[in-house]
Amino acid sequence: MFDYIIIGAGSAGCVLANRLSQDADVSVLLLEAGPRDWHPYIHMPAGIAKLVNLKSVNWNYHTAPEPNLDNRVLWWPRGKVLGGSSSINAMCYVRGVPADYDGWATEGADGWDWSSVLPYFRRAECNTRGADALHGGDGPMHVSDLRHVNPLSRMFVEAGTQAGFDANDDFNGASQAGFGLYQVTQKDGVRWSSASAYLKPARRRDNLQVVTGAHVSRITFSRAGGTPRADGVVYTAGGRAFHQPAAREVLLCGGAINSPQLLMLSGIGPAATLRRHGIEVVADSDQVGANLQDHLDICTLRHSTQRLTYDRVGDLPVAFDYYLRGRRGPGTSNIAEAGAFVRSPLAPDARPDIQLHFVPAMLDDHGRHRLPGDGYTVHACALRPRSRGRITLASGRASDKPRIEANYLGDPEGFDLRMMVECAKVSRDVLAQGAFDAVRGAPIFPARDGLTDAELVNFIRAKADTVYHPVGTCRMGSDTDAVVDPQLRVRGVEGLRVVDASVMPTLIGGNTHAPTVMIAERASDLIRGITPLS
Repeated sequence: MFDYIIIGAGSAGCVLANRLSQDADVSVLLLEAGPRDWHPYIHMPAGIAKLVNLKSVNWNYHTAPEPNLDNRVLWWPRGKVLGGSSSINAMCYVRGVPADYDGWATEGADGWDWSSVLPYFRRAECNTRGADALHGGDGPMHVSDLRHVNPLSRMFVEAGTQAGFDANDDFNGASQAGFGLYQVTQKDGVRWSSASAYLKPARRRDNLQVVTGAHVSRITFSRAGGTPRADGVVYTAGGRAFHQPAAREVLLCGGAINSPQLLMLSGIGPAATLRRHGIEVVADSDQVGANLQDHLDICTLRHSTQRLTYDRVGDLPVAFDYYLRGRRGPGTSNIAEAGAFVRSPLAPDARPDIQLHFVPAMLDDHGRHRLPGDGYTVHACALRPRSRGRITLASGRASDKPRIEANYLGDPEGFDLRMMVECAKVSRDVLAQGAFDAVRGAPIFPARDGLTDAELVNFIRAKADTVYHPVGTCRMGSDTDAVVDPQLRVRGVEGLRVVDASVMPTLIGGNTHAPTVMIAERASDLIRGITPLS
């Protein structure tokens, strides 16, 4: 019997495995549905361009038809490998702004305000620029400046300043606003996933066991004390089925899709839904799977008149250059090298409400659709959408993928659609600046300049897509409707917590990997009964 069973070795699960197994007196079992993170594309940063087609490390989810996006079915890639999505993401290190976390606390997530979470961001971080009041210098998660920057990425930053925005060399510093280069989760030019940062150094410990290819079908409960208590998990691995008991707690780290699905398969969720699928109700919790939020993204693409882009860079030359020159050159690029945070005219407060990612290549359909020639792409997403979707069960079988209803642009007031129009406009304005004069070719998406707002709306409905930041489906809060309390304990049962991006009450203003690591860092202290850092 293990003291703790962790389900999912992603951004959060690897953190918990490391921190909990530091106590030699406890035993920890980490179960991951995917394989080891052995593939070279995972570790060479530029390999991200190839990971989109590597199905063995991806859950390959798809949404239901999205009614406000021309009924398109959208692809939602999520990591299914040690390190989870931190092994396949673009490595941008972004934490959001203090008001994001203060907002969580205001909504009932006591203890998750900025002053409470900053110490955990700092504990996790090892920034190559050194430690200061906002950054850590000796944590497991290495954060680095890019070793290689494409000339087009520098043009993008210059174009931003020409458009009247500030330059910013640290999106996690005193101010988030402005244009600059992203810092990335890399160490010496290598992707530094949660598996590299947290799991690899812990695997030598005798009290930690890691099982890959382990598909958990349900959490089991005992009822001896009245309130159901999680006492183990049922999973399959290597063609065999197991029931593994847990002495202390089961810790669910499956992410915004898998965590609510497994709760419902285990009997925790909307009672009517569970009964419809023949699942015995353990705890009636209507909000399991609800509150789904994601950053919707619109890409603006133009041709380049110069061959500076990554579109036709040969795979073998990049790989040879990377491995023979001490991990340098284009192989170290995260592709989305530059970015920005700007405040639109619709912003309700002082926070930037649009994020940009610049890619010195043509990126269509997540990079799965290769376009001829050379070009560059600006991603733009609205940071605080008001639309809410839901994860529901497609069936009562663990082998069936859940139904994802993202409900993009579904807010009744139409605010999210107006924000997406602003996203498209700021992208167009930046690309029109003089910094791009020497390379500016014909427009690709949209196919011509000078679109009206109505035409931009049609463009958005036809082309907008996820930028991979789903959260919120196991919301934490102090109210009785919240799925987990501020200690991340699942309401209605004992011995079970959810620790991942699904507990976020609302999206933060940026990429979600760093906040997920922070959540797991703080959760590890809550689980162990350690006084939180201050």
